[in-house]
Amino acid sequence: MLKSILSTAALLAVFAAGSALAAEPATTTPPTMKDGMFVTAKGMTLYTFDKDTAGKSVCNGPCATNWPPALVADGAKATGDWTIITRDDGLKQWAYKGKPLYAFAKDTKAGDKTGDGFLNGAWHIAK
Repeated sequence: MLKSILSTAALLAVFAAGSALAAEPATTTPPTMKDGMFVTAKGMTLYTFDKDTAGKSVCNGPCATNWPPALVADGAKATGDWTIITRDDGLKQWAYKGKPLYAFAKDTKAGDKTGDGFLNGAWHIAK
């Protein structure tokens, strides 16, 4: 019984994480520049995370729920400074000059920048 409950809880956690990651649809084109910063197709501010290393996201699980990655759709091609990385969960994510990009769950409308400087300055607006 306990094993069944734990399995159900784990499955629900996966679905919850998946729905958060899907908050912004995956794109075949890299993010765009607006007002001096990179934004999603919906105009949401994108961020970089200091704890990431070149070409590698360390923001997984609950982190990715709060900071949804800028996901890449099938058929997308890297171009110029834009690269495509593979996350630990197997999803593809846009990176600019090797830095993976993320939105912030607490930004509620296009142009919000509430994630800048978050976590003792570890999160930055992508420019």
